[in-house]
Amino acid sequence: MHVLILGAGYSGTAIAKALAPAAQSLTGTTRSSERLIELAQAGIRPLLYDGAAISAELADAMRQATHLVQSIAPGRDGDPMFRTGVAPLPELLPNLRWIGYLSTVGVYGDHKGAWVTEETACKPVSQRSVERIDAENAWLAYGAERHIPVAVLRLAGIYGPGRNAFRNLAEGTARRLVKPNQVFNRIRVEDIGSAAAFLASRGMGGIFNVTDDEPAPPQDVVAEAARLMGVEPPPETSFETAELSPMARSFYGENKRVSNARLREAGFEFAFPNYRVSLAQLWETGTWRGK
Repeated sequence: MHVLILGAGYSGTAIAKALAPAAQSLTGTTRSSERLIELAQAGIRPLLYDGAAISAELADAMRQATHLVQSIAPGRDGDPMFRTGVAPLPELLPNLRWIGYLSTVGVYGDHKGAWVTEETACKPVSQRSVERIDAENAWLAYGAERHIPVAVLRLAGIYGPGRNAFRNLAEGTARRLVKPNQVFNRIRVEDIGSAAAFLASRGMGGIFNVTDDEPAPPQDVVAEAARLMGVEPPPETSFETAELSPMARSFYGENKRVSNARLREAGFEFAFPNYRVSLAQLWETGTWRGK
């Protein structure tokens, strides 16, 4: 297995670590030269890639890759690998046996708190979610054309070591915004890595919701983290009167409960099935601080 991760950020690095035991080579890209050392320390051969110019080193890694994880967000001009002027994928990536595409549960849009599955019609609200659906479809169509399994991982809100309610409480940025009946799913970053490795090792394609078992009000997560820390949680604030960025407010415009049944029925087991289990582990191990 020769692994290439386009966009080895928080999730991409977790996937790299999960795939490492089975990988003969492991390459990941970043647009920031400041992260090159960090990726190398994680056992990833780091390469710079801004989503446009493909260096000779990256072209070599692409030709060698048997397993591709695409984590770079699309833009208005589409996924980086399908943009005008990019060489045909069979030429860039001639040896692919499996493709993983990281998407978002945001593609479902707002379902008024109802449960959604991979079969639920997508009703994207934001432009970024529309772009994600277009990118999903491009990769799925390419896989079908070339007979390569493509796994689309629709991710919930991502958290884990270094990115969690404990850090927010410690840094004084935690908020308990209350919007009646609002829930969110979330996913521990290590479970993203494990899910990708599970699908890659089995050559499985299709669309999979990668999310925890328990959609919950966001203020409950902050309260649980405060309880574990032994500190007072911040006061509850009404969503209607809170000062929020347009992007933050848009997240609260989408209310749904996302099912992970398809991934579970395939045989995958989540290490962190709900926020209480996950927060307890982060606190007890001290890994909530991250690096």
